[in-house]
Amino acid sequence: MIWLFVLLWPLLGVKPEGLEVATTFSVWWKIAAGCSFLLILRQLNSIGAFKFFTQPVGAAVGGVKKATSTLPFAVWAFVILAFAMAYPHLFGRYAQDVAINCMIYICLGLGLNIVVGLAGMLDLGYIAFYGLGAYTYALLSVSYKLAFWICLPLSAAVAGLGACIIGYCSMRMRGDYLAIVTLGFAEIVRMVFNNWMSLTNGPNGITGIKAPGIYWPDFANGFTLEHLWLKKLSLIYYVILALVVFTIIAVYRLNHSRIGRAWEAIREDETAAEVMGIPTFYMKLLAYCSGACFGGMAGAFYAARMRFVSPESFTFLESAMVLSMVVLGGMGSIPGVILGALALIALPEIFRDFELYRMLVFGGVMTLMMLFRPQGLLPPKRRMKAEKD
Repeated sequence: MIWLFVLLWPLLGVKPEGLEVATTFSVWWKIAAGCSFLLILRQLNSIGAFKFFTQPVGAAVGGVKKATSTLPFAVWAFVILAFAMAYPHLFGRYAQDVAINCMIYICLGLGLNIVVGLAGMLDLGYIAFYGLGAYTYALLSVSYKLAFWICLPLSAAVAGLGACIIGYCSMRMRGDYLAIVTLGFAEIVRMVFNNWMSLTNGPNGITGIKAPGIYWPDFANGFTLEHLWLKKLSLIYYVILALVVFTIIAVYRLNHSRIGRAWEAIREDETAAEVMGIPTFYMKLLAYCSGACFGGMAGAFYAARMRFVSPESFTFLESAMVLSMVVLGGMGSIPGVILGALALIALPEIFRDFELYRMLVFGGVMTLMMLFRPQGLLPPKRRMKAEKD
């Protein structure tokens, strides 16, 4: 901490007035106290001082897993899907809005989970594909009056194409270098959205985006098809629910395919995977493009839901939030990503009355999770078995 203080002292712009110097010292003493507290916690955890707490929690989690494993997976899936279908009829508008936001981030988290959790690539610019999908639907809807269901695969394709272009140039990089490249790509995309006035309307954003619509049979005057705009929040809810179910099934199938096993091999040891005959470059590029497609679909729905898009919605903070969901829930785990999205989106809404302390509690929980359970809340079973072996 002393060396950090000496190095950053010139950046503080301290003036000789005593009050400002005292204020600066008080800030740095608080930072030093916080870092020292975290180091003490880590040291106590390394010597097993928290076993009295972690062992009962582990036993409780194991008991819940044992109790829930007695029922088949199909039964649990049916119960969860039935509850999700009945959710708009059980809760009000505010709860529906929170659920829609959670499911948007579930789609984003599952898409990023392919890149980070399965293929092991650190992507700090994933939100760029979210923005590409949103702006693609916004432009096609406003300029060419295309329907949402036609633009949905087009938005995914545009996001996948953007990932292919940047990925082809950067997939031979690893670790921090790849993270810096993806972060730079996200900032380039955001600046293009912010400055291309003739196409994106710059910081003013794009308005007048159409909501999703469906054709409904009408038998009043014979048989006709009536077009209905899905403007009600309860109807919008079912659109994102369908996208979430599709994303879960697609990611699950990819994870348990030969491609998914190749991604996991690259994640564990890229050199060994290449020696075994896996085309690591193309597999990493495929993972990057696949994750981008799911982000593009989520972006198209976001534009249809809000009916307005602007560059402020696609900042680095959003990428960090999605990455936190993947890490908190468990990298490579579909239930873990869902749980991470619920924890980071729904819980702050529940504790909205404690607005001044929400981010403090959030930072503390994330720190404790990384100290005591770095594998995440619900790590994948296959990875846990491999670590035990």
